[in-house]
Amino acid sequence: MPAAIIDGTRVAQAILDQTRKEAANFHTISGRKPCLATVLVGDDPASHTYVRMKANRCRSTGLESRSHHVPTARTTGGVIDLVASLSADDTVDGILVQHPMPPHIDERAVFEAIAPTKDVDGVTMASFAAMSLDAPGFHSCTPAGIMHLLDAYDVDPTGMHAVVIGRSPILGKPVGMLLLARDATVTYCHSRTTNLPQTVASADIVIAAVGRPELVKGHWIKPQAVVIDAGYNPGNIGDVEYTAAADRARLITPVPGGVGPTTIAVLLQQTVQAAQKHWQPVEASPTQV
Repeated sequence: MPAAIIDGTRVAQAILDQTRKEAANFHTISGRKPCLATVLVGDDPASHTYVRMKANRCRSTGLESRSHHVPTARTTGGVIDLVASLSADDTVDGILVQHPMPPHIDERAVFEAIAPTKDVDGVTMASFAAMSLDAPGFHSCTPAGIMHLLDAYDVDPTGMHAVVIGRSPILGKPVGMLLLARDATVTYCHSRTTNLPQTVASADIVIAAVGRPELVKGHWIKPQAVVIDAGYNPGNIGDVEYTAAADRARLITPVPGGVGPTTIAVLLQQTVQAAQKHWQPVEASPTQV
């Protein structure tokens, strides 16, 4: 029997519906909307599209979106100064630095200029530490979205063997930490892994996050495994050979419509959570006697 399809759009809508309610409540009690500031360096067309999409989703969910477009010629120091100013701005609740950035920009240095309390995209070392130690903090959005998908389809990672293909600091590494915190046994694979087919064949959960079209072949998949394809390549192609994998898996995400929608939903959810943590009600002045 072919795999059941994990509907990321449906899961994301449930997150957004709850986020919209919480944003409206925050607006009522504070007098302002939760605010997400985005920083885009350069003129990459895909990045501009992503930022516009996120801004539109902010507006439809009741959040304020402030976009900052930085010229390609700006130095790392200039971008850091902008991010630091947003970190110090009490009217900004969350900061999203769109990546990848131009090669002359030190991306990690820019990320680290984001105040941890405003790192709603979960890209700082502080956020990674919080995920690794199962401590309070914001999660990287795509890994958090993946966990929402597993929960929505009643996939309990406890005791399962999860194979993560990819080791990026904002996807592969943190999703492994989140799975480990849920008592999965986690194996990381990457470009230098030997015997990748055999490792994948032992997995109860496969997380493909390497950015190589159809790297994971369908016949590698263990029967009744859960397949989460976090890859997105030109032509709407994921990192998993979808049709062949779907013939063996129990659950599988499509590309598009799987992981992607939940990523944006978590970003907005965490922005509202940041606003709730930042807001301090103004205390009434004591009555003069």
